[in-house]
Amino acid sequence: MTELLKLLTELPDRLFDGDLDRFAAALGVTGELRELVRRLPGPPSLYGRADLYHDGTSFKLLEFNVGSPLGGTPRAETCRYLLRDPHFRRFAEEHGLTYVRTGEHVAQALRAAAEPVTGAATPVIGIVESAGGIERHSVSFQAISGMLRWLGFEVVLGDTGQVTEDRGRVLLRGKPIDVALRYFTGYELVAGGQDVEVLLRAHEEKRVVLWTTMLSDLFTSKGCLALLSEERWRGSFSEEERRLIDRLLPWTRTLSSEHVTIDGAEVDLIGHCLAHRRQLIVKPFAEYGGAGIVPGWEVSAGEWERCLRESRGGGFVVQQRVTPRTEPVVDPLSGEIQEYEAVWGVFVAPTGYAGTQIRAAPRQSRAVINMGAQRSARAAPVFEYPGDHEGQAR
Repeated sequence: MTELLKLLTELPDRLFDGDLDRFAAALGVTGELRELVRRLPGPPSLYGRADLYHDGTSFKLLEFNVGSPLGGTPRAETCRYLLRDPHFRRFAEEHGLTYVRTGEHVAQALRAAAEPVTGAATPVIGIVESAGGIERHSVSFQAISGMLRWLGFEVVLGDTGQVTEDRGRVLLRGKPIDVALRYFTGYELVAGGQDVEVLLRAHEEKRVVLWTTMLSDLFTSKGCLALLSEERWRGSFSEEERRLIDRLLPWTRTLSSEHVTIDGAEVDLIGHCLAHRRQLIVKPFAEYGGAGIVPGWEVSAGEWERCLRESRGGGFVVQQRVTPRTEPVVDPLSGEIQEYEAVWGVFVAPTGYAGTQIRAAPRQSRAVINMGAQRSARAAPVFEYPGDHEGQAR
């Protein structure tokens, strides 16, 4: 996953001769949003979470969440709580179970990012969300701030409207911070008219570190997956890189394309999608949590055609359906084994592979396994054991 994330962040150089404006335009990013992501130039941080299904043969990438607004890191850290139980600890020792400490990778990234401001001193972390976001996602932010405090950081939570400055120091809810751990997106800022000029200017002047910068928002776009997948860009990647892309990425195309090449032949994209409705899904470039998706197998032929026509204006991809294998899950009360479907969330940090967490729900026909929308969904950390095929999960 580390190598695939590197490929994503190299797309402007590989495909557009380093022209960030052309790259942004290919992803439908223009106007005020484009200026936001361009404001703080430089290479994006290699920090993200790949969401994957295992189709019974290998892992397939559904999306790559790039940058600090991703969630789930505290779930990956719950291994340490499980090991406090003496029965589970004996089981783990018997089977040689180990785990990757996701929080420590995050802590190392934050300390490294803060060095221009704090040197070797431990930075004060300000978790900054868009207006109202802390309240809407209070449980998640309690978990994130708790993890960071356990790792030795002082943490302040607040939203973009609570950022001020005094005598050169950046304040969040009146408290000085060294790192603004960003959980707002450029789309939220533009849509809500929120101003983060204090943070942007302070980052430029090395008085605070905005981590990660707005540039990361470009690489989380599902339009990037289409750029990796489309035939016309194949020559921009080495043979080894093409094998990596083909192994992990389902067939993905932007819906604004007129024609696509399939099995060496050029075909009309809309006609192909109409003929293969039950094997395709439409996804917006920038939404998350399953918002805006249209699975062809869940709608009628008429609804599918209407979706395709309306999505031609840009900002959508069509992707090959991935059917996840089922995972056996033991009900702790009854002892019965149930069949679940799982999304594997694989974290990548500047230090490399940074652990895995899982979201799972009972076997179903719905396209999204979302913690917020399904009371039956469950989350779990991932342990590793001797004999794991490391390359598959990482």
